[in-house]
Amino acid sequence: MAGQPVKSRPIVVKIGGSTLGSHDTSLRDLVRLQQEGREVVVVHGGGNVISQWMQRQGLAPQFVGGLRVTDAPSLEIVVAVLTGLINKELVSQMHELGGRSVGLSGIDGCMIEAKIGNPELGFVGEVTSINNEPIKALLDNGYIPMIAPLGVHERDGSENAGSPLNINGDTVAGELAYALEAEQLIFLTDVTGVMDGGGRVIRRLDRRRANILFNSGVIQGGMIPKLSACLRALERSPIANIIDGRQPDALLECVRGNSSGTTIIEDFRSARRRENADGA
Repeated sequence: MAGQPVKSRPIVVKIGGSTLGSHDTSLRDLVRLQQEGREVVVVHGGGNVISQWMQRQGLAPQFVGGLRVTDAPSLEIVVAVLTGLINKELVSQMHELGGRSVGLSGIDGCMIEAKIGNPELGFVGEVTSINNEPIKALLDNGYIPMIAPLGVHERDGSENAGSPLNINGDTVAGELAYALEAEQLIFLTDVTGVMDGGGRVIRRLDRRRANILFNSGVIQGGMIPKLSACLRALERSPIANIIDGRQPDALLECVRGNSSGTTIIEDFRSARRRENADGA
């Protein structure tokens, strides 16, 4: 109706366990954004902790294209560590800092449905649908959803129907940003940004240049799902950022337009045309 304020779009933030150190301010930044009235959805990782627990059980972590190979014993550890240990530690820390947060996973409320895409990866899901309702309910009631990247196998009549699946946290962040039409997607990482072939940070990227980097093999390992997630989000969101989350106030500065890492948009040429038209 006329006269009603336009509801803001949420910011989706992906935090990794490797960025949460003694000098990290990510959780404080999240609380600050919440206190400023910004809606934020957080996806957390935990790969390092999962690997540590796997090794304690005599299981050797394996990765293919930046994705963790997850057999049945590994899946038990993934579910326990992500939804239990890491998720609840983060939520409790948020409350200690004065924030309001609720921890859940993509399994809760059947929020993330997925299917096994590559059997060689085991119980690793490719997202097929997102149910936004649990997230929107939490946002509407003033909470930051703290989401562990797991999903439920879609109900397709197969032997895996309804089973939990491990999903790459970067992929989940991209899919949630797409589904929520996020204001922006921000990756807090343990690197300074996307690097070129010479090891220099690329400050600005668009889809065309990103695809060139993919095809030339410059993008490797864990950066593959991150940049892929950014490109997915850009189908509905105007901007994505990959920044060094170990730097103090990195998240706050990025939200305020001072990205310290790599900023990704859909198309530089279209952006320049819009800027020229606005300035005409």
